[in-house]
Amino acid sequence: MTSTDIRRAQAEHRWPAVVALFIALGLYASLPNSVLPPGLRYSIVAVGLALVVPVLFLNPHHLTRQTTWSRYASVGQALLLMLANQVALVQLVMLMVGLPPQNGSSLLASALQVWVTNVIAFALVSWELDRGGPVDRRHQIRSELPFADFRFPQDEDEDAVEEVAARSSVRLDWTPSFVDYLYFSGTNSMAFSPTDTMPLSHRAKALMLAESFGGFVMLALVIAHAVAQFG
Repeated sequence: MTSTDIRRAQAEHRWPAVVALFIALGLYASLPNSVLPPGLRYSIVAVGLALVVPVLFLNPHHLTRQTTWSRYASVGQALLLMLANQVALVQLVMLMVGLPPQNGSSLLASALQVWVTNVIAFALVSWELDRGGPVDRRHQIRSELPFADFRFPQDEDEDAVEEVAARSSVRLDWTPSFVDYLYFSGTNSMAFSPTDTMPLSHRAKALMLAESFGGFVMLALVIAHAVAQFG
């Protein structure tokens, strides 16, 4: 192993992603019964919580260890939340299209819940998939990492001015953390397009396209209902 293969990145802290997951599960569980039946919502939340317990036991504070089962549990948990929220999104769209505007006040709050959950869910999926996941990104030597799904500004800043280059992936051995994925997930959902982070793989482009499309449809329907009800 050469000196360039030695990783200097510190292990990522577990709790930002866990807190975001708990917020998303709480928002999903509190959706009105008119959007999703309580049995389905609570079942999804129960499975999500059940999957997080063994993963937390393995890495209670920092992400330093990974096994085959923990990898499947982490990725499965993120995908479950994303897919379950897409069902809520479709149901919400159907309700907003078919419901008279004057009866749609509660659906506006539900739309915000679904949107926030969507941002967190897509951030979790991207965080789990990119470059082999949060454990491999920080501990595997870069030459052995899977191909990147996303390109961050820090990945190409090594030739910028000194104070910018000092934070680059090359100089600092920088790798994205959950907060970075949450940020670009939120900006992608609001701008309906990539902002500072570019998708590289087909699956990354599919994820960003699905999130942008869902955010656009939701915003268009919310504005239409708001104008019809309060305009």
